[in-house]
Amino acid sequence: MIAGTRPINYLRISVTDRCNFRCRYCVPCKPFEELDHNQIARYEEILRITRIACELGITKVRITGGEPFARKGILNFLENLTVIDGLKDISVTTNGSLLTREKIDTLVTLGIKRLNFSLDTLDPVKFKTITGKDKFQTVWDMILLAHQKGIQPIKINAVVLNGLNDDEIVPLARLTRRYPFHIRFIEYMPIGETDIKEKQILSHEIKDRIENHLGPLQPVERTQNDGPAKKYRLEEAPGIIGLITPVSSHFCSDCNRLRLTSRGTLRPCLLNNYEKDILGPLRNNADDDQLKEIIRTALNKKPAAHNLSERCVGDIPISHMTSIGG
Repeated sequence: MIAGTRPINYLRISVTDRCNFRCRYCVPCKPFEELDHNQIARYEEILRITRIACELGITKVRITGGEPFARKGILNFLENLTVIDGLKDISVTTNGSLLTREKIDTLVTLGIKRLNFSLDTLDPVKFKTITGKDKFQTVWDMILLAHQKGIQPIKINAVVLNGLNDDEIVPLARLTRRYPFHIRFIEYMPIGETDIKEKQILSHEIKDRIENHLGPLQPVERTQNDGPAKKYRLEEAPGIIGLITPVSSHFCSDCNRLRLTSRGTLRPCLLNNYEKDILGPLRNNADDDQLKEIIRTALNKKPAAHNLSERCVGDIPISHMTSIGG
């Protein structure tokens, strides 16, 4: 599939808007209603949309939420996903708190060996402050277990906020000296209603702090399956440090992704409010050709670039992150 001059081969699928965490940068500051179950795409509906998208050129899928393991039947869904023709790469983003040894073993058996964990701190007390849950040790144990089971790469995503966890930049980066993890620092994106916009820290400051404490960062060459992170390595470190810069240095020209929200809408850009309903037509008996045309229509709306750093408050995306899928 093509959007403008960009080939699109990556579909991010949100299977649920539910999450057992309430991370401050993800959940809106005001109360919000979770979707009714009949408003969320059923697994068989997601599988059909994915199969059709693969016929159009999608080869890579990432499963997100909310928290994907909060949805019942997720492992059976993943098993069915692995047999779709043309799908070469399946990965999952999770907070890790609902994983178990048995679930990780199943993921390995299914051939799903790419996991992204969300972890913003190595301090259990701060972890509870950020997520609302006293689950740091569980998450850390699951990260180490996944590592022991041969899941690679393990990517750890950290959203850094000034005055909340910016003192975690160096300890998190230091993990790459001990483990072959990809520690990825993500610039906070002001999506939806939030009270922490003023806490944003941009990547140049994150990079400076790492180099001031741990030494120079050496650029790492990109590979075929790389996402948007600018990759670096500390000298002789087995792991990688990534900087994801949607605000300070957007990577729109290289964006190869389309999003399917848990509500069954196609979202060609995370930082744009345009969405195209595909679940409604599917439930109204649209055939495969009609659904393909809906996907093409959504891609034709993929903007050349976002202007997030220039927007006023009223222009920012209105959907909160748990409803989009990140």
